[in-house]
Amino acid sequence: MVVIMTVDALAGLRQNALTRKREAALTRTSPQFMFDVGSPNAFLSHEAIPGIEQRTGVKFEYVPILLGGIFKATGNKSPAESLAGIKNKPEFQLLETERFVKRFGVKPYTMNPFFPVNTLNLMRAAVAARFEGVFEKYVDAAFHHMWGEPKKMDDPEVAMKAFTASGLDAAKLFARAQEGDVKAKLIENTQTAVERGAFGSPTFFVGKEMFFGKEQLREVEELVSGK
Repeated sequence: MVVIMTVDALAGLRQNALTRKREAALTRTSPQFMFDVGSPNAFLSHEAIPGIEQRTGVKFEYVPILLGGIFKATGNKSPAESLAGIKNKPEFQLLETERFVKRFGVKPYTMNPFFPVNTLNLMRAAVAARFEGVFEKYVDAAFHHMWGEPKKMDDPEVAMKAFTASGLDAAKLFARAQEGDVKAKLIENTQTAVERGAFGSPTFFVGKEMFFGKEQLREVEELVSGK
């Protein structure tokens, strides 16, 4: 028996296949982004993620961690320390950043003149913001005031003014950040990240697969898009 399909029927099959592929992407394990706003590379990742979400239909889950806590637990150091005195490597890191900015079409960060900034209160406040239902707005503001229009964000007065200017109830968030459940959650997030293999930020997880560094976002995108 020979089945002859109309053009419309074939088009319908193709559309159904595309729909199934899209639904698979939407139900696939969401990538997790372990971040600390004190990392300029986490900032660049944050800038690139919306484009990846739009292309893949997969939403990233942001997980606040304390980078200093991860460094302490793993014996790692910041690039500023670990690259000091190494010939050619800092220059290559700058080249990689330029490539990243061009590839993902994002704006480069403005170096924070107060770097390194102690982010303990900022990351506690990130957890508090999630509990209070203003997480995305807080994260956008925190990254902006660290790397868009950089400020000394470990100065409580400076941070309070910055977040208030961004339309957040800064006093409420920083008060909430001092409560036990918030502190415990940040510790839990940080310890869990280390147990899963993290040693810095930005770190990404897709299921059990770990990816470190902003450059790995290409592989994360390929994995979640099924390429």
